[in-house]
Amino acid sequence: MPVNYTPPAPETLLPVAGVALGIARAGIRKADRKDLLLIRLDPGAAVAGVFTQNRFCAAPVIACREHLAAGAIRALVVNTGIANAGTGEPGLAAARATCAAVARLLACEPAQVLPFSTGVIMEPLPVARIEAGLPACAADLREDNWAAAAEAIMTTDTVPKAASRQIKLGGATVTITGIAKGAGMIRPNMATMLGFVATDAAVAQPLLERLTREAADASFNCITVDGDTSTNDSFIVIASGKAGNAPVADAASPDYAALQQAVTAVAAELAQAIVRDGEGATKFITIEVRGGRDAAECKAVGYAIAHSPLVKTAFFASDPNLGRILAAIGNAGVEGLDVGRVRLWLDDVLVAEQGGRAASYREEDGARVMRQAEIAARIDLARGAAQATVWTCDFSYDYVKINADYRS
Repeated sequence: MPVNYTPPAPETLLPVAGVALGIARAGIRKADRKDLLLIRLDPGAAVAGVFTQNRFCAAPVIACREHLAAGAIRALVVNTGIANAGTGEPGLAAARATCAAVARLLACEPAQVLPFSTGVIMEPLPVARIEAGLPACAADLREDNWAAAAEAIMTTDTVPKAASRQIKLGGATVTITGIAKGAGMIRPNMATMLGFVATDAAVAQPLLERLTREAADASFNCITVDGDTSTNDSFIVIASGKAGNAPVADAASPDYAALQQAVTAVAAELAQAIVRDGEGATKFITIEVRGGRDAAECKAVGYAIAHSPLVKTAFFASDPNLGRILAAIGNAGVEGLDVGRVRLWLDDVLVAEQGGRAASYREEDGARVMRQAEIAARIDLARGAAQATVWTCDFSYDYVKINADYRS
């Protein structure tokens, strides 16, 4: 089960005016499970997205990029079970056929539909099953259907992931609600496996694109489960414009700052939920790196620690074999790093300084922290003012079992 994460109660997920969601059991890969989601947007909604940097990106990612460039998005369609990645031209044709089926159902253009897929790579997408399931999705369309939508996009997730917030913008109440899926193949070079956040705020399209990038960088781009960047990573932000606020059109305005903070908070909650539900995870680990010359080298150190199987298995075993963290720091590729100035803490316990074990460190203190379900590793590089945070989890026996049996 996830580390200290309980999905929000369905009634706490706030409807977003102008965004309706419907789900169906289409039998895309497994019978009798929620595996198809349709999201319908009212006319005038603004939509922005960021996607995987994996060069073997999935066919729906290619289609999404093309359709977002055309603008005026009216619908999103999401299937689980089959990723439609590594499928070549037939896969792209399948993604486009899915968009055409949605367009016929909702009386819009295929280019106004964004397709998303997640699941097994290199398997053909069963378009006929999707087409057969779409009418049930359309019949189920409701603005208060976020909880069911969160379930419909799950694959190896053990729980659905969702979050909501409300803020005031110029006297208007603005709602932000989002869902995400992901538990393995998580090392976003962009966002997560799949994440969708909607707000009823009115936001100018260029600012929504900026806000989406900023939110992803402060949330989904700070997590890793296993260091593998998915072929299908997609993070979408929708602004329906129904809240009645004056349109946010200035990045220097207080309204933009408030909205950016709220959207990022929802995205961060979803991103951390993914790590807490990492395949086989038993511990949630925050890696804070400070004192770098820039954020990039701080994040490089954070990921070097978070990606190390030796570090992750030590966390799982509650074994304070903490020299593995020093080895990972030294292997992060930071030019000119003076290891004699680096300091390492686990929570409040100073573990290493001056190139080795801190004089005050006691093994029992390290063991005490390692037994916790939540652990913070803090590293000071002592070479600048930059900092970065990475969230990760441990590696347990179940990670291997889940991925060994994934296709069965």
